Amino acid sequence: MKMYEKAPAKINLMLDVLHKRADGFHEVEMIMTMVDLADRLELSELRRDSIIISSQAGYIPLDEKNLAFQAARLIKDRYNVQSGVHIHLDKRIPVAAGLAGGSSDAAATLRGLNRLWHLGIPMQELQELGAELGSDVPFCVTGGTALATGRGEKLTPIANPPQCWVVLAKPPINVSTAEVYGRVRSNNIVVHPSAREMQDAIEAGDFGAVCNRLGNVLEDVTLKLHPEVQQLKEAMVKLGADGVLMSGSGPTVFGLVSKQSKVARIYNGLRGFCKEVYAVRSLT
Repeated sequence: MKMYEKAPAKINLMLDVLHKRADGFHEVEMIMTMVDLADRLELSELRRDSIIISSQAGYIPLDEKNLAFQAARLIKDRYNVQSGVHIHLDKRIPVAAGLAGGSSDAAATLRGLNRLWHLGIPMQELQELGAELGSDVPFCVTGGTALATGRGEKLTPIANPPQCWVVLAKPPINVSTAEVYGRVRSNNIVVHPSAREMQDAIEAGDFGAVCNRLGNVLEDVTLKLHPEVQQLKEAMVKLGADGVLMSGSGPTVFGLVSKQSKVARIYNGLRGFCKEVYAVRSLT
């Protein structure tokens, strides 16, 4: 038996860091939504008790370091599943990009194995399992659009933003999320983006207001470490994107675009800066 799961990328419409917690994580406030750039997973049941990961991408780990492997191991151990699984990852989301590709793969693995093995695990419980794997995994389990608090695992679903085109561009560098958060000093943050204002703009269906309220306090850290991300942002603005922001800890920059007629110009213009450019739709 085989199951198929889609694992979409996420972007942060706003990301704020409030303070560092006693457990070493940062207290955050984020609004996240998903876009139509996705990995695809094929899950095949194995008679033998093993987990096998394969992929057409030669640049990802296929062992215990892979979040999909960790998700499969977690669900097997927690629910005492004796069967094995072969998971093939058709990778499309760039890695170490601030788009939660690995987290979305883990979430898709949890959903797919829940169906493959007929476990009947409720969605809330899948999210709780996901929280053991990473802060973005619970959101990726359900997708949609949500306000995320805590370390990112406490989710409140909200309306989807107005549908638009999303142009994503990742410069040829990888960014360590741990390093970026390690350099954040919440006391030094001057301007905090407002989750309430972003949510109001989304619920009003006001695309212009959504663009005006984009904000990510991690930009200050990543842009100092990697000036090319700033150059990419500036290029995207000059090419006509309506709203531009770095997603997560970076280095991917996204531009929200209301008119399809602008998309090709922005896409082609950015190809001069980096090879990894994608023009997709927001998911609603």
